[in-house]
Amino acid sequence: MSELERPGAVDGVGSDSGVAAHYGNPLAEQRALAAGEAVVDLSHRAVLSISGVDRLSWINSLTSQSVTGLKPGQSSETLLLDATGRLEYAVRLLDDGVELWLLLEREEAPGLFAWLSKMVFTLRVEVHERTAEFATIGTLGSPEILVASPNGVPLVWIDPWSAVAPGGWQYAAVDHHPSEGWTYSEVLVPRAALQELELPLAGFLALEALRIAAWRPRLATEGDEKTIPHELDWLRSAVHLSKGCYRGQETVAKVHNLGHPPRRLVMLHLDGSDSVLPSPGDEVLLGDKSVGLVTSAARHFELGPIALAVVKRTADPLAEFAVRSEGILVPAAQEIVVPPEAGAAANVPRLPRLGAIPL
Repeated sequence: MSELERPGAVDGVGSDSGVAAHYGNPLAEQRALAAGEAVVDLSHRAVLSISGVDRLSWINSLTSQSVTGLKPGQSSETLLLDATGRLEYAVRLLDDGVELWLLLEREEAPGLFAWLSKMVFTLRVEVHERTAEFATIGTLGSPEILVASPNGVPLVWIDPWSAVAPGGWQYAAVDHHPSEGWTYSEVLVPRAALQELELPLAGFLALEALRIAAWRPRLATEGDEKTIPHELDWLRSAVHLSKGCYRGQETVAKVHNLGHPPRRLVMLHLDGSDSVLPSPGDEVLLGDKSVGLVTSAARHFELGPIALAVVKRTADPLAEFAVRSEGILVPAAQEIVVPPEAGAAANVPRLPRLGAIPL
């Protein structure tokens, strides 16, 4: 039986069409998922793999994370940037000692596969499309399911977002980051075994609500053609600031050491009195001025209606916003993820202007 044929299943939309948004009771599903008592069907996601002895050093040279020392069974996350430092792909990585597994959004797979295939040159690597063989399951617990292990190592990707990765940097100025309890992982199973899954299921909306509450960015929602990693606090888990050269590194270093990201991620606590949940793309207003856009929104089983939004860096961090949705202004209190002063980590003193008289 297809997961969408299960009783109560409602198909997702956009990037998440093809899997269930919910099965009739999103908040109960969310509680079960948070407790590790349910799993999420992510079979619409893509899976690539890279074989060959140069696979780790090759990916290390192309992307933002340091992965040359990745051990069998160890998880990581990396970003592929363009020459100006803007985000093109966000990739979850897992090595099993023989192959490097790449988990990513469905829409990203064809472009990344084609680009990587062009970059092989004389290196001992080969890129494979594996989506037809393996399906992805999301969980915040330890589900007893048939985990794929084609080379003897179970293919379980553990999200590194719960702590600052070695070589990374956190902009969020909080004593207790909301991701501290984020135990999320993604499990690859043989696609044929997906139909035999007997564990309780939660819809995709349940995962989205928990992700938003953990301030966890997702390229398909929080990203656009202008996004740089700093804006989403993605240096935290996917960028190594001391590794060698890769495309876009100059922008990463300049913004982090000398400048400020032009936009910043915030979480919004939304007024639910009008029962309106904003949609991605809805305007975030400060007074009568647009300062950004909602990127993700959900109803959380404890926090109520919440959202992630990307706003201008200069937007007052103490102000209350409003979101224009369905012709209604929804009051929105901001919780700062990336502060306006993020960046300028090198703290280089400004040189006096030529001819200025020192005081």
